[in-house]
Amino acid sequence: MHKRRHDGDVRATASILHLDLDAFFAAVEQRDKPSLRGKPVIVGGVGGRGVVATASYEARVFGVRSAMSTAEARSRCPHAAFLSGRFDAYRVASLAVMGELRALSPLVEPLSLDEAFVDLAAPGLDLDVSPAGLDAIAGGLKASVREATNGLTASVGIASSKLVAKIASELGKPDGAVVVAPGTEQELLGPMQVNVIPGVGPATAERLRHLGVHTVEQLLQVSAGELVRALGQSHGTGLFELARARDDRRVVSDRATKSVSVEDTFEIDLVDPVLLAAIIDRHARSVCERLVKHRLSGRTVTVKVRRHDFSTHTRSATLAGPTDRPVLVSQMARRLLEDVDTTGGVRLLGVGVSGLSDWIQDDLFGEQEDADDEPLALPEFGPGGTRPRHGHGYTPGMDVTHAEHGPGWVWGAGLGRVTVRFETAETAPGPVRTFAVDDPELRRREIIVPDEAMEDQPVTDQVLLSEVLPAAPVETTPAPPA
Repeated sequence: MHKRRHDGDVRATASILHLDLDAFFAAVEQRDKPSLRGKPVIVGGVGGRGVVATASYEARVFGVRSAMSTAEARSRCPHAAFLSGRFDAYRVASLAVMGELRALSPLVEPLSLDEAFVDLAAPGLDLDVSPAGLDAIAGGLKASVREATNGLTASVGIASSKLVAKIASELGKPDGAVVVAPGTEQELLGPMQVNVIPGVGPATAERLRHLGVHTVEQLLQVSAGELVRALGQSHGTGLFELARARDDRRVVSDRATKSVSVEDTFEIDLVDPVLLAAIIDRHARSVCERLVKHRLSGRTVTVKVRRHDFSTHTRSATLAGPTDRPVLVSQMARRLLEDVDTTGGVRLLGVGVSGLSDWIQDDLFGEQEDADDEPLALPEFGPGGTRPRHGHGYTPGMDVTHAEHGPGWVWGAGLGRVTVRFETAETAPGPVRTFAVDDPELRRREIIVPDEAMEDQPVTDQVLLSEVLPAAPVETTPAPPA
């Protein structure tokens, strides 16, 4: 590839690595459920208003993608296994991957459970960052991740900046590695659609279309002043620089800012649910304004409520990926507020976002952000081994165990029954059996999450999302038989 002068205040070597696990949530499910290997698997909200978090590559063949409504996904791929997600299992796999990354470099910056940046030129390292050396690093890392996670694959991108490293890992999907030589960044980016640049979501892309801009190469022809007039000072200036691959952001392993939150204490106790919802909306906007100002996004939404009796309650839920969009934060915060008894009055109300990243995934929910679909939150469960509340907490994909038949997972539930496939990652595809939801021999099976996996999680009163789901059973479509 022809090399040109290396512009921008970025590194002269390709020493920033981005690793992204392939179809992570779905891949973990296929790994742990032998009957689903090689078959379409869709993880996300399983109800009529749910949203897809991850689709396996077998499901993507049918046009299913992240952020699509579950209803549309079912119409495109009705024979897929629709699973609600097992956040603890994903945490354990993520912890193993992050351990491999930290064995490679002391500077690792996780973006979410399934992706992270790694600084290959961190102080004290003497890695070979020649083309051959980088190929060896990428290959060795992919192999160690596969071994540490019992078979999960990852895509790796290596470049002189975070921007290009992340784009390179996307080009390598699935299970590939792409190294971008310094000086060739603009040749790589030029033909790509402008939404490849972080921060260019549907709204920004539409404004750029009015300027005749569809590709990064066309964006290069627009002056900084014109971009500022169209997009505002911060966004316009940032986009002007990123289009030229000028991205000097460092890999930061530990952020001083762990969360952004806003709360109000009221002179009189508030009881009107409409007013409380309006305050939630205002807080969500304020929090997201701060995130945007500092070019941050977050994946965990927390609501803090102090009631009339001075008892304080928090509720948290974790989105499929980071966001800085008020509509998503507000929707999730409203749902969380509904799970707190506010009939006696509220003295304090707060909204916070944590799990921060400087990578803004504008297209996480894309053009559906104003739709009625709820933003996906993967369920978080309380202490393991306990039965679901009221006997109605069984969701597709959940790990369970039966006193006679052993370990398995929920294949489907509804109408007072739960169907279980008895198999694990270490067994062959297993049999399917159906039980009453109140069968005393059937219990949820605990996944042990090491303490270090919880270090960046917000402190709550342990009343988590899955424990406050509606008690009424929801009939779910079972996974297809093997």
